[in-house]
Amino acid sequence: MASTIIPCLRYRDALHMVDWLCEAFGFEKQAVYADGDTVHHAQLTYGDGMIMLGSSGGDSEWGKLIADLEDTGRRETQSPCVIVADVDAHYARAKAAGAQIAIEIADQGYGGRGYACRDPEGHLWWFGSYDPWQDTAQA
Repeated sequence: MASTIIPCLRYRDALHMVDWLCEAFGFEKQAVYADGDTVHHAQLTYGDGMIMLGSSGGDSEWGKLIADLEDTGRRETQSPCVIVADVDAHYARAKAAGAQIAIEIADQGYGGRGYACRDPEGHLWWFGSYDPWQDTAQA
């Protein structure tokens, strides 16, 4: 059985962020379950990968365990890393859509090329060409 890890994120305006993540980062909507402005659960895909997201707040068991970025001073304790085929084109697309660049695009000493950015609600993302599944000889 294959194992898959799917990052899960919470957003204040999750409905808007679903569209923004598709426009800016190239995700595709697989499923969005919402009532009005509240997203109970959304699944966005990128190649063979996926993220899930929902609206922050609320009194669900899961929601009570997740801190908003305002609670941590905008410091992440984990962040998605997405492998992209054309890092420079992805960087340009994300920047044009308003992503805040946190680490400029550069070749990496361990291989590949990448950059870090924040989405409009402050979540930190890494996009790069290094594929640890394919580049194990460099590990």
